[in-house]
Amino acid sequence: MRHTIDIDSPMTRTEIRAAISLAAIYMFRMLGLFMILPVFSIYARDLPDATPALIGLAISAYGLTQAVFQIPFGIWSDRFGRKPLIVVGLLMFAAGSVMAAAADSIYGIVAGRALQGAGAVAGVIMALAADLTQEEHRTKAMALIGISIGVSFAFSMVAGPVLSGWIGVKGIFWAVAGLALLGIAVLYTAVPTPRRLRFHRDTEAQPARFASVLANPELVRLDFGIFALHAILTATFVALPLILRDELHMDMPEHWKIYLPVFVLSLFSMVPFVIVAEKKRQMKPVFLAFILLTAAVDAGLAGLSPTTLGIGVLLYLFFTGFNLLEATLPSMVSKAAPADLKGTAMGVYSTTQFLGAFVGGAGAGWIQGHYGIPAVFLFCAAIALLWLAVAFGMQKPRHLSSLMVNLGEISAAAAADLSARLRGVPGIADAVVVPDDGVAYLKVERERLDRSRLEALLNETASA
Repeated sequence: MRHTIDIDSPMTRTEIRAAISLAAIYMFRMLGLFMILPVFSIYARDLPDATPALIGLAISAYGLTQAVFQIPFGIWSDRFGRKPLIVVGLLMFAAGSVMAAAADSIYGIVAGRALQGAGAVAGVIMALAADLTQEEHRTKAMALIGISIGVSFAFSMVAGPVLSGWIGVKGIFWAVAGLALLGIAVLYTAVPTPRRLRFHRDTEAQPARFASVLANPELVRLDFGIFALHAILTATFVALPLILRDELHMDMPEHWKIYLPVFVLSLFSMVPFVIVAEKKRQMKPVFLAFILLTAAVDAGLAGLSPTTLGIGVLLYLFFTGFNLLEATLPSMVSKAAPADLKGTAMGVYSTTQFLGAFVGGAGAGWIQGHYGIPAVFLFCAAIALLWLAVAFGMQKPRHLSSLMVNLGEISAAAAADLSARLRGVPGIADAVVVPDDGVAYLKVERERLDRSRLEALLNETASA
C-alpha cells in the first residue's frame, strides 16, 4: 500500500451523499428537540397540573435521557448494526413526539420529551458516517453534520413561533414525529450501506478509557464549558418567551420577528472574532471574553426594564456569544484530546452537553417558581461567571488538526516503532498507531507538517 498524504483531497460522490443524507437525518431529530424551545413556556402555562418547575422539566427532560443513552446506543450499534439502531432510536423519538402531542397534562409531555431523548442516535449517526468515509475525509463529513446542528437551531428559533400560530404546539409535536419517520425513509433510500462495520476511535467512545479523559484537566474544563453553555441556553428560554409575551405584549407567533434578525446579525458578527481567534492565534482571550459577554447579557436581562429595543440588543449579544462558543468548543476538544481518544473525549463532551440542558431547564423552572423570572437570568449569569473562573486557567489552545492514515495490517511491535518515529516528523504533535485498527492517529500542525517525510516514513513501513 503506497501512501500519499493529501489532507485537502476532495470527498468522493458516495462520501458526499452519505454525509449529506446523514446530516439531514441528524437535522430532522434536532428540529424536534429545539422547535418547542421558544414557545413551550407560554403554551404549557394553561396545561393541567402545570407549575414552573414542571414546565422547565418538560423542556429539558430530553437532556437527561439523551445523556444516559447516547453512549450505550453507540456500543449497541457495533453489535446490532448502525441502521437498525438508528431506526429504533427514530421510532422512539417519533413515539415520544406522539405521546407529547396527545398529552392532556404536563406529566404526559414530560414523559414524551424523556422518550424523545432516549432515542439517542447521534453517536450512531457519527459512527455510520465513519463507516462510509475514508479516514482522510472523516473530518469533512463530521463538519457537514455539525453544520446541520447549527442550521437546525437557527431554523427552530424562527419556525417554532411561526408553526405555533399555524398548527399549535400540539401540531409541532405531530410534525416532528413525521420528521422522524421521514428520517427513516432517508436512511434506507439515500444513505449507502457500509460493506462492514468497524470500531472508530475518532467517533466512538471507549468506556474503558473514560478515566483517561476525565483525568485530563483541559478536557474537563471544556466539558464544563459545554455543560454551562447549554444550561444557560435552556434556562434562558424557560424565561425569555414569557417576557416577550407578558412584558412586550407580543403574541407567540410574532416572536420570530425578534429571533430572526438578531440571529442572522449575530452569525455575521461572530465571524471577525473567529478569524482573530484562529488566524491570529488569540483563541483563549476571545473565548474568555465571550464567556464574560454571556454573563453580562444575562445580568442585563435580569435588571433591564423590558423594551423591544433593549431585549433585541441583548439577544443579539447573547446569540453572538452563544454561536461563537458553540462553534469553538468542539474544535477545542478535538485539539486537546489525545490522538486515539477523540471519540471518547467527544462522547464525554456530548454527555455533559445534554446534562447541562437538563440541569438548566429543570433548575430554571424551579427558580422561576420560587423567586421569579429575574432570578432565572441571575442564575444564568452565575453559571457563566463560574465557567469563566474554570476556563481562566486553561492552556493556550494549540492549532492542531486530526489526521488518520489507514495502514492495513501491522504488528504490535511495528506499530510501537512507527508511533515513536512519527512523533519525530516536523509538524506532528502526537501520533498513536493502533495495530488492531491498522490506523495511525495523528495530531498535526498543518503549516509545519513535513508531508514528504511523513509519506516516506509510511511507505517505508508498508514495504518492510
